[in-house]
Amino acid sequence: MPDIIQLLPDNIANQIAAGEVIQRPASAVKEFLENAVDAGATEIRLIVNDAGKSLIQVIDNGKGMSETDARMSFERHATSKIKKIDDLFKVRTMGFRGEALASIAAVAQVELKTRRAEDELGTYVEIENSAVVKQEPCACPVGTNMCMKNLFFNVPARRNFLKSNAAEMRHIVDEFIHVAMAFPEIFFSFTANGIEQFHLEAGSLKQRIVQLMGNQHSSKLVQVKEDTDYMNIFGFVGKPETARKTRGDQYFFVNSRYIKSPYLNHAVMSAFEGMLPKDSFPLYVLFIDLDPTQVDINVHPTKQEIKFEDEKIVYAFVQAAVKHALATFSVAPSLDFTLNADIQQLDAVSKPFTNNEQENASGSQLYQTFTQKHQAHAIEGSNKSELKHWKEFFTPLGREGEQREQSTPQGSSSASGRTDSYMERGTTSNRQEKAAQGHWALPGERALPGLSGSGSAFDDIGGISGGGMEGLYSLEMSTGRQLAPNALFIQLHNTYILAPVNNGFLVVHQQLAHERILYERYSLAAHSHNMASQQSLFPSTLELAPADAVLLQDLLPELKAIGYQVEPFGKDSFIIQGTPADITQGNERHSIELLIEQFKHFSSDIKFSKREKLVRCMARQQAIKTGQVLSQQEMLRLVEELLKCSTPNVTPTGSPTYLEYKEDYLDKMFGR
Repeated sequence: MPDIIQLLPDNIANQIAAGEVIQRPASAVKEFLENAVDAGATEIRLIVNDAGKSLIQVIDNGKGMSETDARMSFERHATSKIKKIDDLFKVRTMGFRGEALASIAAVAQVELKTRRAEDELGTYVEIENSAVVKQEPCACPVGTNMCMKNLFFNVPARRNFLKSNAAEMRHIVDEFIHVAMAFPEIFFSFTANGIEQFHLEAGSLKQRIVQLMGNQHSSKLVQVKEDTDYMNIFGFVGKPETARKTRGDQYFFVNSRYIKSPYLNHAVMSAFEGMLPKDSFPLYVLFIDLDPTQVDINVHPTKQEIKFEDEKIVYAFVQAAVKHALATFSVAPSLDFTLNADIQQLDAVSKPFTNNEQENASGSQLYQTFTQKHQAHAIEGSNKSELKHWKEFFTPLGREGEQREQSTPQGSSSASGRTDSYMERGTTSNRQEKAAQGHWALPGERALPGLSGSGSAFDDIGGISGGGMEGLYSLEMSTGRQLAPNALFIQLHNTYILAPVNNGFLVVHQQLAHERILYERYSLAAHSHNMASQQSLFPSTLELAPADAVLLQDLLPELKAIGYQVEPFGKDSFIIQGTPADITQGNERHSIELLIEQFKHFSSDIKFSKREKLVRCMARQQAIKTGQVLSQQEMLRLVEELLKCSTPNVTPTGSPTYLEYKEDYLDKMFGR
């Protein structure tokens, strides 16, 4: 029998190995950026076309490579970081295994230009399918220019499994942020399809966090810094008001390498215990610096999962450091002019303050107010002041004023801006009468989104607008259950509703029940026809982090289908022209921000379309929350709408909306 085991050709072996290292374009971006950092670059530029499928280019001003090193860098397991086995446990650089470039060259067309400072000419290398196509001297600046084209051109099956451009771009942005966040002292830029997405000047860690996450975080960051003999911890955590309902801006770095660690995340969450609402997640950017011998970074192909030699000590240090920072942070507002790295380049800072400009400034009234009168709020008197009789505005009306108001014709404005018709509508008895007729809700009886069409808790409810609830309790629901006549609903712990039915009672979870109602309503409208949208009288502007802006741009058609009218308005900015009818005016920006957060971290074993994900996220977002007090009418309407649903007993995620207790079961419990 002939031998059947044989060595694979190098090109096939490299393609197989590439499947572990290069899973998508973002994997190549990560390797190129980390190589640039290891080369000692102070400026790194990332250029991407077609979400990395057609082009990924990284240009740095690092130390470059010699002609021999340029060729050897594409060989498997060729590295300058490891010379003996002990070096494997002392690694402080990003890459060290020598697999990345060889794997990339096996599944893409790669071009490399590199030059050292001491060399007159650089080296140009072109590799395709692991084979060197061209190698020759070239003229190029000091540093390295790495270019990858047509990823998976020779493995069509792998290319077909790539996601949409928007999805792949989000992964690229995430990898870029991980590296840029870890090295704030390096200038980074990111250009996608000819448009610069990021321009990050070198600066402090706080500057880099604000550049990446947005200026709204500038005054809401708490510094964490604890140095010990075993390890050092530094970075920032967000104040409790920055917490979100989803796991968003949470970054851990060990020896400047981004990692994922649920264990350390639990340490941070325990430090925030008692300071955050339930199901809220804090913002943090934390760096752990410790001896490389105490950590194993070679336990995962992407090196994002690591293993500590003593996890309990690291856990305790992280928890204590965050607790100490939160206990001592100042709530006083402050101005930090170092946040914007570009401020030093402004004319007001760079140009000299001449004598002429000093005289003009010191002669101004504002300057004299501060220096001579020692107060910023001094107001100069004026004979022409229009505020001379301002006290008369607060004096009560005398008899003469009352007579004048009584003589004012109905519907016209009085001296105090009130009308007889307005005063008539404002009486308590009249409000109660109007509420009974369904025109508006009494205090504490808010409108429930999705349960009414015109904003009132009682509009469009058959039987109520005619005067009272009688007749509604006898409605037969689509489920076959019948609400008990003349029964009262009971709300327990502002969360559960006891609803009597003809053969027992239901315990309804108000938030989950409302989520089911909204889901079916939104789903029907979004998948059959676009939902109704209400135009905003004053459109609001929404500014997002670059990564979120890329996601929102991709979701605009689906958002339009569920009632949002959002248009791009410059770089990372959008105009909100309209919202679904159920969204409270003034809450547009928050609702979209929350939708984006929920969409980013949507988890399910089943793959849903983008529209289905948005519908589910929107239903969860707009549902009434636990702890909200409901009136009898609101509880009635909620239960009625729930029992009319096609699947009333569970939420879209499978959680029960109510529990049913039948009369015969209750009798057995009491031995009857």
